[in-house]
Amino acid sequence: MISTALSAQKIERVEPPSWFTGMKDTGLQLMVYGKEIGSFDVIADYPGVKVTKLVKTGNPNYLFVNLDISSSAVPGSVKLTFTQGKQKLVHNYPLLGHPAEPAKGFNTSDVIYLLMPDRFANGDPSNDNVDAMLEKVSRANPNGRHGGDLKGISDHLDYIKDLGVTGIWLNPFLENNQTAYSYHGYSITDLYCVDPRYGSNEDFKNLVSKAHDTDMKLIMDMICNHIGSGHWWMKDLPSEDWIHQFSTFTRTNYRVSTNMDPYAAKSDADLSEKGWFDNTMPDLNQSNPLVETYLIQNSLWWIAYFGIDGIRMDTYPYPEKNMMSRWAKSITDEFPGFFIVGEVWYQQEAMTAYWALDKVNSDGYQSNLPSVTDFPLSLATHRAFNEPDNWTDGLARLYNILSQDFLYPDPFRNVIFLDNHDMTRFFTETGMRLDIYKMALSFILTTRGIPQFYYGTEIVMEGDKNRGDGYLRGDFPGGWPGDNKNAFTGNGLTTTEKDAFDFTGKLLKWRKDKEVIHTGKLKHYIPENGLYVYFRYNKNESVMVILNNNEKNSVTINKDRYAEAMAGFTKGYDVITGKTVDDLTSFRVGPKTAMILELK
Repeated sequence: MISTALSAQKIERVEPPSWFTGMKDTGLQLMVYGKEIGSFDVIADYPGVKVTKLVKTGNPNYLFVNLDISSSAVPGSVKLTFTQGKQKLVHNYPLLGHPAEPAKGFNTSDVIYLLMPDRFANGDPSNDNVDAMLEKVSRANPNGRHGGDLKGISDHLDYIKDLGVTGIWLNPFLENNQTAYSYHGYSITDLYCVDPRYGSNEDFKNLVSKAHDTDMKLIMDMICNHIGSGHWWMKDLPSEDWIHQFSTFTRTNYRVSTNMDPYAAKSDADLSEKGWFDNTMPDLNQSNPLVETYLIQNSLWWIAYFGIDGIRMDTYPYPEKNMMSRWAKSITDEFPGFFIVGEVWYQQEAMTAYWALDKVNSDGYQSNLPSVTDFPLSLATHRAFNEPDNWTDGLARLYNILSQDFLYPDPFRNVIFLDNHDMTRFFTETGMRLDIYKMALSFILTTRGIPQFYYGTEIVMEGDKNRGDGYLRGDFPGGWPGDNKNAFTGNGLTTTEKDAFDFTGKLLKWRKDKEVIHTGKLKHYIPENGLYVYFRYNKNESVMVILNNNEKNSVTINKDRYAEAMAGFTKGYDVITGKTVDDLTSFRVGPKTAMILELK
């Protein structure tokens, strides 16, 4: 995104590339890059806009220009004049109107469909290879670029909506101009530019608009922890402390428990925060105030310019945690109700809850983070349905996890999921057991929280992390011309895949309008004899969910055991089979079966 309004010899970039009137925070800091630009002075000639401060670093090729954009400023072109002696450069900076439509946000009525742009659908083969991009398409390589793009997603929004989900989370799609293995999008080389192999900024804006037109929301994946080693900064860092630097490559220890560990050694905590996530992912120094402001403004720009409905923040516990708290607060102060979910990958409930909104922690830390990823619950599902039941194992894992919801101020905000782009796919974990898949999906779509659904789960796609991440992120069948199988149309799907698709769609569509599942209370009973029973209820309705984890034995449900939740109900409608249970006093549930009953 090179500024053409200035002499390319002197100024190459101005970021953010535009800003907005009517923002609650009237301050704006421009990063201006160009040869010796740090020696220039700047004035603003525009009503309601003034230069308040110039910040220089040890690198003379950068100048940080602080502006104040008052509430009286109107959209237009702000004339910025850069002067050094007799030299004068003029840049007309776009000041846009404040977005009129507030962010829609996400809540428990939503189901989020996670997809990886490179692996979903190739809508425009002409952008598979771009001359300026180092890595070319190689669909035969699981870790290469396969050609999926934003147009492919846009072309299939009807499929996603018809499935029954309400929102889409896109893995990162910004420029990743790396030599190899950058299809995943987490090695960003330009934080303001869509990767041209996916399309353009305008294509993304059109995708958001089209999603909204179909009554769906969109979550953008962001990263504050690191950038790609091919980022343009790396050739000429704004300052020596812009990234964490070491004499040799130093990797993080990944021990983000040091964030809340009262006994953590400082050296361990420092290595967790400051070490690089990978050798192609330089670690940003969020303790540098200029870096902090840059990252906050970058997020605000994507929200305001494109109208996205949420952010999923990658590796949330890895950056400096107090800066991330200020980042989250800046966004929700500017856009009240805006949805942010932080990836907090812990196996323990207490460590996950540390980051939850309004959590009172003993060290005084508050994350300001609206939602967290519930990895403890997800990891429990991978074991609960695949092992014998006893005091702690099997379905007891689900009960025990949920019994610790007292740790969260509001556990219903948690994003819950069977799997995602970093985990062995659930169906693979089960040994390709469709009955187990149906049980687990029934649980995820009826328990508390905001469900997230990984693309291809609806047709039980497989993926083993032990083979490498590329195998977790297979191409969605039908997304490429000539595919033997087409999940968009159903052509070529196996009987198992069709069965899974039909089952998934039925549950998703049923859940979509079920207020009792969205906001109803949860009551569950201690698992006994391989049976876990819980209720979602409000003053108008009650749903009974029964999970029979026994491998071979049917189980009789006796109403007396669940009397406090079943009082006044005599019949039940089975959501999955469409049949009616005429007598709730005693009825049977088959082995490895989920039953969802609307009580009457």
